[in-house]
Amino acid sequence: MKRRWVAGGAAVGVIAVGGGLLWGLGGEPDVQSEQVRVGVVDGPKNDQHVELDATFFKPVGTAKGPAVLLAHGFGGEKDDMAGQARTLARRGYAVLTWSARGFGKSGGEIALNSPDYEVKDTSQLIDWVARRPEVVLDRAGDPKVGMAGPSYGGAISLLTAAYDPRVDAIVPSITWNDLSTALVPGGVFKKLWAGLFFTGESKGSTACGRFLPELCTMYQRVAETGIATPADLEVLRRRSPVTAPGIKAPTLLVQGQADSLFPLDQADANARAAEGPVSVVWFQGGHDGGPAESTRLSGLTVNWFDRYLKGRDVETAPAFTVTRAAGLDSANGQLSIQAATDDRYPELGSDPAELPLEGREQAVQNPAGGVPASISAVPGLGALSGLSGLAGGGPALDMPGQAATFQTAPLTTALRVTGQPKVRIRTDREATLFAKLYDVGPGGAAPARLLAQPVKVNGEAEIALPSLDYEFARGHRLRVVLVTTDMGFSSPVKPATYRIQAVSGLSVPAVPGLTTPAPKPPAWVWIMPLAALAIAAGLLFRRRPAAVFDPELADVPLRITGLTKAYKNGFRAVDDLSFGVDKGQVLGLLGPNGAGKTTTLRMLMGLIHPDAGEIRIFGHPVTPGAPVLARLGSFVEGPGFLPHLTGRDNLDLYWKATGRPAEEARLEEALEVADLGAALDRAVRTYSQGMRQRLAIAQAMLGLPDLLVLDEPTNGLDPPQIREMREVLVRYAAGGRTVIVSSHLLSEVEQTCTHVVVMARGRKVADGTTADIVGGRGLEDVFLEIIGTGGG
Repeated sequence: MKRRWVAGGAAVGVIAVGGGLLWGLGGEPDVQSEQVRVGVVDGPKNDQHVELDATFFKPVGTAKGPAVLLAHGFGGEKDDMAGQARTLARRGYAVLTWSARGFGKSGGEIALNSPDYEVKDTSQLIDWVARRPEVVLDRAGDPKVGMAGPSYGGAISLLTAAYDPRVDAIVPSITWNDLSTALVPGGVFKKLWAGLFFTGESKGSTACGRFLPELCTMYQRVAETGIATPADLEVLRRRSPVTAPGIKAPTLLVQGQADSLFPLDQADANARAAEGPVSVVWFQGGHDGGPAESTRLSGLTVNWFDRYLKGRDVETAPAFTVTRAAGLDSANGQLSIQAATDDRYPELGSDPAELPLEGREQAVQNPAGGVPASISAVPGLGALSGLSGLAGGGPALDMPGQAATFQTAPLTTALRVTGQPKVRIRTDREATLFAKLYDVGPGGAAPARLLAQPVKVNGEAEIALPSLDYEFARGHRLRVVLVTTDMGFSSPVKPATYRIQAVSGLSVPAVPGLTTPAPKPPAWVWIMPLAALAIAAGLLFRRRPAAVFDPELADVPLRITGLTKAYKNGFRAVDDLSFGVDKGQVLGLLGPNGAGKTTTLRMLMGLIHPDAGEIRIFGHPVTPGAPVLARLGSFVEGPGFLPHLTGRDNLDLYWKATGRPAEEARLEEALEVADLGAALDRAVRTYSQGMRQRLAIAQAMLGLPDLLVLDEPTNGLDPPQIREMREVLVRYAAGGRTVIVSSHLLSEVEQTCTHVVVMARGRKVADGTTADIVGGRGLEDVFLEIIGTGGG
């Protein structure tokens, strides 16, 4: 019989963050569940008695099924996994969700997946499911059991499988192999991520909330000094699969390409250490946002459990999968994603090509206090909505005087890089540097990934850049950038000058066996999710020839002339669109699905560039990163926030990311819009859809921008809230500002908007004052008549 592992020895550790495991919710049968309290005994001396709050979901359509334990992400609780649990229950699995110690209604303190605490807890949860009559047992009397979870939940899946041989299959996602290299990479403290989660868990007078006191003390010491001692690093390693026994259970590792917390190399290290069958998936999302790819990952996860828990002959994920943007859907302009696969897990970085680098020795400055700091990825930025108003309003990605650059000659053929590029450099003294890789084309430089790899160099050393999967086009150059500061990390506070030289070419890995079923998408699609694009827009996009400021339009909030945008198959999302908006107006942008409204708003915010025509805001032409975009606030594509932070903390984080002074936020005025009361200081994960919507609109209004653009602002609001929102928008415009509202609620547009523009099939079919358009009839009747004649 397999033996349950019993822990021994003491340890302490630090951080991870949550998200939701990626599953669709399909299925019709009802799922029976019961709320339970499971008592466990843990601690280094097995003397701590804790009750865990759990829910058990019975399998549907069968008396017995294999068990699956679903672990939540950091800051979450068991209910976060309920939808996924029901999906698996409908597939015949007995599923247990629980709130980890220190979270939700469970007792105990957060030990960050310590072998002495959380791992002992999960092992006893396996004992509990083994006693359930609905769970299949093997010949040895042990349960057939799998585990899955994101981030914090992914780590406990890996660690439980390492210490408890009863675990038969796992699907950990966006998680770590070694906390010491994830949180202190290259010996540099990742201060923003660490601060978010320790302060995010604080309660009142308790600095670190429900953390073990020794963890809180360690975090505060490292945060103050920026230095993690060898003992601190060992604490982190003890919370990591890297120091655990070998994992023999079949393992499907899912890691995000948009992840500055646990980058791709963490999954690579887990894959190399696995002793059983292993498959690795690099998907487009991650802790920094991006597409969740829920349907694809749901299918891979279910098939993995079907094969290794039920023994079914089903197709599982190949050894290596990387999802790639395949272009835009011609009907709606949305990102399409396909997968490239290989039937073996590649030795990423083996047999690389070496590209010579141009660039002589360069002197760079480390500023006093490490301020101002350059920006790579800001924690959670991809989850924050409405950042288009930051374009041109925040600091540049690489601060002047702080960056050394070396680049290749123009490529003679396209080059796909998959893995971790490397380069050998030399410094004249000990230096803390942040290494990035850029794609340099005719229109300028764009980060291949908005990630930086921190390194400490004293003399000559080979350094690794962030892992990525990216195609560089023929004629483009690869640029290595080494900067002295990064907003997300601690850096030396003493001013210094470093001299940096590249002493080798750029070593770039590839995986020739990967096949990509679709052509390379436009470069901007790869960089970041839509919500995070704007803060870096000045470097992310190809710029069009500069246009001249028109002083005659200096007081005109918006003027669009001849705007046209077509996709590769010839479909015109926007076709020769022209209209203007004046101060004090509330303009309703109307049209059926596919009319081109969202594409127009994206161009207005500088997120994509038009094929023809121009957009001017207060006389300035809109180009990616144009400074005038700082006068625009927006809420497009739905609300998205860091769920474990409060509403107030989300707004504070958003404004800090702009780099603008705190007093310019006009926070209290924006909070009047949200009207969330005491809920403003609750975690956003507890919010209803309507509350999230109001918070997102308040976020768009931070700084009281002169031009406010809102896409479906009343979604999720009840009638009284809709009425309040209508009054807010009218008051906002009455103060001399301008509002543009895209909405399908015609009655609200009729009561709120002073002017209307109607679109159909990319073209303007009507515009004017609301009174003139309606002409005494209902807007709905007029709208249907207009789009009918407009071919919409």
